[in-house]
Amino acid sequence: MRAPPTTGGVQMRRTTRRTPDGTRRGRRRLVRGAVLACVLALAPATWLHTSTAGSLRTTADVPARDVAVVFGAGLWKGRPTPYLAHRLDAAAELYRTGKVKVVLVTGDNGRVEYDEPDAMRAYLVEQGVPTTRVVSDHAGFDTWDSCVRAKRIFGVDRAVLVTQDFHIRRAVALCRAAGVDSYGVGVGEPRDAVWYQGQVRELAAAGKAAADVVLRPDPTFLGHREPGVAQALAAADRPAAD
Repeated sequence: MRAPPTTGGVQMRRTTRRTPDGTRRGRRRLVRGAVLACVLALAPATWLHTSTAGSLRTTADVPARDVAVVFGAGLWKGRPTPYLAHRLDAAAELYRTGKVKVVLVTGDNGRVEYDEPDAMRAYLVEQGVPTTRVVSDHAGFDTWDSCVRAKRIFGVDRAVLVTQDFHIRRAVALCRAAGVDSYGVGVGEPRDAVWYQGQVRELAAAGKAAADVVLRPDPTFLGHREPGVAQALAAADRPAAD
């Protein structure tokens, strides 16, 4: 057997540095914690995908419903942003093809100088939708508020929801949780910076959506029942005058 090497007559011993057991356990806990955090972060998004399976359609194949609900997406100089205009274009197509009779536009009117629903209504009228077939919800400050108000304030039981493709699953899941039997039409957009921002935002918003479904908070503003949708549907079903 070969003896350990020596230096200056002093025998050198090989040493192996060992990681203390506590450090190993700490690293394992850190890895497990990171994995658990990822799973918890992705769980709401997974729920949105599984809970809305089979509910997303196009303007051509969506089942007919009396009401389309269009969610706000911002104004620019008092006019709908391009993303909001695309949502409204899809709703106008649903009306023209007889898939819906009434359009409920829901958005932010929290300031006098910022009236999203009225701008949405004006745009739809420009696209040929009669003003009597457009109903405005001026307190749709977020998706949950819009869904709850559609059910509890406007009496909508079934609807076609119209929004961008990255937002449509959350809209359908929340409206169903609020009691609105819903199909969703997701408007496609070019994969530009705005689209990717929307996708990232949805990952964060999925957690709030899950909390809304569990906690079921009241909307920012609730108020009394409004007859606008019922009146518009009655007008739509009334025979045209000779």
